[in-house]
Amino acid sequence: MPGLVAFGRRWGIASDDLVFPVVFELFIRVIWWIGMLVLYVKNKGQFVCTGGGLLHSYLIVLLIILSVIILALSAIVYVSMQGTITNPGPRRSIPTLIYVRTLLYVPELCWAVLGAVWVSDDSPGCDKSVVNAVIGAVVASWIILFFTVVAVLIVFDPLGSKRQGYLDSHGDHDLESSESAQLMYTARSLAARVWESRIKLLCCCIMQEEDNRAAFSSIGHLFSGFFSDTDLVASDIAAGLSLLHQEQDKVEKTRDPEEVVVSPSPASHMRDDLDVELENAAHYMQFAVAAYGWPMFVFSNPLTGACKLSGDCCRSRSPEYDIVGGDHLGCHFTSMLYTTGLQYRDFIYISFHNKIYEIPFFVALDHKKEAVLVAVRGTLSLRDALTDLSADCENLLIEGVSGPCYAHKGIVQAANYIYRKLINDGILNQAFTIAPEYKLVITGHSLGAGTAAVLSVLLRSAFPGLKCYAFSPPGGLLSKPLADYSKEFIVSVVVGKDLVPRLSIPNMEDLKRRILRMVANCNKPKYQILLRGCWYEVFGGNPDDFPTELESRNQDDLSLPLLAEQSFLVQRSPSYHSLASEDSPSHLQHPPLYLPGRILHIVEESTSRRSCFSEVKYRAVWSSEASFCSVLISPKMITDHMPDLVLKALNSLTQDSPFIFCPTPRNNASNLNVI
Repeated sequence: MPGLVAFGRRWGIASDDLVFPVVFELFIRVIWWIGMLVLYVKNKGQFVCTGGGLLHSYLIVLLIILSVIILALSAIVYVSMQGTITNPGPRRSIPTLIYVRTLLYVPELCWAVLGAVWVSDDSPGCDKSVVNAVIGAVVASWIILFFTVVAVLIVFDPLGSKRQGYLDSHGDHDLESSESAQLMYTARSLAARVWESRIKLLCCCIMQEEDNRAAFSSIGHLFSGFFSDTDLVASDIAAGLSLLHQEQDKVEKTRDPEEVVVSPSPASHMRDDLDVELENAAHYMQFAVAAYGWPMFVFSNPLTGACKLSGDCCRSRSPEYDIVGGDHLGCHFTSMLYTTGLQYRDFIYISFHNKIYEIPFFVALDHKKEAVLVAVRGTLSLRDALTDLSADCENLLIEGVSGPCYAHKGIVQAANYIYRKLINDGILNQAFTIAPEYKLVITGHSLGAGTAAVLSVLLRSAFPGLKCYAFSPPGGLLSKPLADYSKEFIVSVVVGKDLVPRLSIPNMEDLKRRILRMVANCNKPKYQILLRGCWYEVFGGNPDDFPTELESRNQDDLSLPLLAEQSFLVQRSPSYHSLASEDSPSHLQHPPLYLPGRILHIVEESTSRRSCFSEVKYRAVWSSEASFCSVLISPKMITDHMPDLVLKALNSLTQDSPFIFCPTPRNNASNLNVI
């Protein structure tokens, strides 16, 4: 930070990002130079073949070119290692060194062409080992040139010229305010179009329908708004996340192990309420897993899953199979039978139809719990991811709920789609005709959990006894009045440091500001931060004693030399202004959204020493929304979200608890498989 400015534009890397790639190239160049030197010394005076004089000159000039390139690369590495992330002053000569290195590509390219011509025309009369060595040198030259072009394309920023103008507008205090506003508006509009084009390119396999184009535009504006006020590059974010992870671990180690933010259940303060909900959650989580179909079944059963499904996939179907839509091979339905232990006749409706804002779900009769069960699938496709990313707010007016009522746009659209199918197509009416005394239960995981929660809010007035179990739902889901309203009938289950329940636009804005503070307050070079961070993530150990976040320090303790150290380039960077202002525009435009219902938080029991093969022990507590107001950085932030781990944690709790009945497979369901 800031991004490297060269050739009149900003690039997607910083001046301190060149250490690792240039060291790698330097290593290759040195090995190459040594090999060419050995070849030249070994064959000196023996270039008496056809074209030998040209070969002699080729090797000498190649050694000289490689020597100059090695010197240039060494200088780039040395200078790139200087300074800190927010103090690029000692690296101000990097653009000049890049220009020198770029000029050296001209003779290298010419010599690569010359070598290719020599090998093709005059090589037959020379020693075969010499010819092979020259061929290797020519191939190496072209490979390096090719990967250089690829690297340039990767770090090329389509908004580079506009970003540079935007940066200049921040630094030019004499610029008219109207001109500055127009420049910023143009830059942000262009950024939105660029992000929209990137998303369209990524989703080129998806049919370009009207809903898709609207989603692309919405996501493009969201991404452009989030990144428009920062001058961070990818490595800055990685370094900031590494620093933040170690900072959070230091805070966690100093905290009392028994200190937990707990919010007692509104329905009951007794242990029995927690035990009952844990039992129900463990039971219904199987249906949330089953909604993923065969991919999750094979993932959870890597040794036997494919074999169990192979016998039933692709065979002819009975008339009962007409209830299934979108499962052309039958593998999804077969895996659902194995996972849930239900029979064909227990399923009312199954849909694997998948588009943006339209996600798969199924309706079944759960005789064990006497429930009509609606299970919604989580994210499993690119279309689902686009639904996740449509994170704008949309009104969700519910009778009897006062205050602002809005929710996650993409999930509201998905819930409305399922609502129309259940009500307008008479699916729920058919289910309750078969089992009129049953209650309605809605469940799902991840995106399916968020959709299930919103769907429950929509159906609550028609089904007052409705219950919803949302496993790992997205954090930015419901406005505060709707979240409080949903506590009466929704239970959210979150495991450990799961990222998704902490994901919301305000939380991401907070994470961005915290990253900016961490990198601005750290006095170590970026390459040291990344090396230490990689070691810490892989091998563990004690968190490095880096300075803490600026916001946790007394601002009066900041010394003037530290402030003076910030370079002029950083002061002109949008990130600097974003750091200085807590009320960035993107933060104000997105009101806070919360997790639905009561929150059941499952955490690992802290143990001082635990072997890699010992079983993880869990405990469950009723938690509050305050526990999920910030993102926790950890390697487990992704694994704790996986549905198989959520199911494992719930099964572990129900089996360990002496107060909870542990469900066993039904004897008459021979094809039941507990994952």
